[in-house]
Amino acid sequence: MADPTAGATKTTTLGYVNRNGQLVVQATGLSGTDHGQYVYLLRCSKCQTEYGANGSDIFQRLCPKCQGGRSGLAF
Repeated sequence: MADPTAGATKTTTLGYVNRNGQLVVQATGLSGTDHGQYVYLLRCSKCQTEYGANGSDIFQRLCPKCQGGRSGLAF
């Protein structure tokens, strides 16, 4: 099930890349860990690692594998 709010803001638009090179690949429709947030699938443009993140965190996320970011959420 896709997130009904996908693309509602610039940072949750599919294809958005944050300043750390993290690409929004897909809205999962799953509830996130932050109040009222959904989990989005992100991919690191440097090492191609994919992981889940709250929509509210996308703008600042770092890759958990090559940039020392927090572990991703289940997706």
